Amino acid sequence: MVEMTLVLIKPDGLKKSLTGNVLTRLSETKLDIVGARIVKVSRELGEEHYKHLVDMPFYEELIKYIMGDFHKKKVMALTYWGEDAIQKVRDICGKTNPEEADAVSIRGAYGRITTRGVYENVIHASANKVDAEREIKLWFKPSEIIIEMYPTVEAEEKTKVIKWA
Repeated sequence: MVEMTLVLIKPDGLKKSLTGNVLTRLSETKLDIVGARIVKVSRELGEEHYKHLVDMPFYEELIKYIMGDFHKKKVMALTYWGEDAIQKVRDICGKTNPEEADAVSIRGAYGRITTRGVYENVIHASANKVDAEREIKLWFKPSEIIIEMYPTVEAEEKTKVIKWA
């Protein structure tokens, strides 16, 4: 089944200059990148992304981590598209816990657990189709993705924008 999935190269991955290594590993999936952007993660975006973990004891550390409080204050957000995209990406990423991840996976090779118990696992990948759609719509506008995977509507927005001087 053709599907899309969200991938985030997290602040620790950017701090350690692992972007090229991660993208090379992800290229093994033979999927297409259909959206990419660098994002400075706001608290609101981090909280919305991880809202399903709000009751966990590590939640506040997780929010600080994704916002870049411990590393660089940016994330690379990517949307991959293709046959069985979600599972292919998750297989390459490895288990969430870097100590349990296969050593040849992205998380097994580059992740760590901090002394505070935070999983610095370099990468996020959508867990399933429902999460993928929610996450993609959270991190990307329809105009930032080069295919039309989900229904869209035209709407006028009256917002301030920053333009080049």
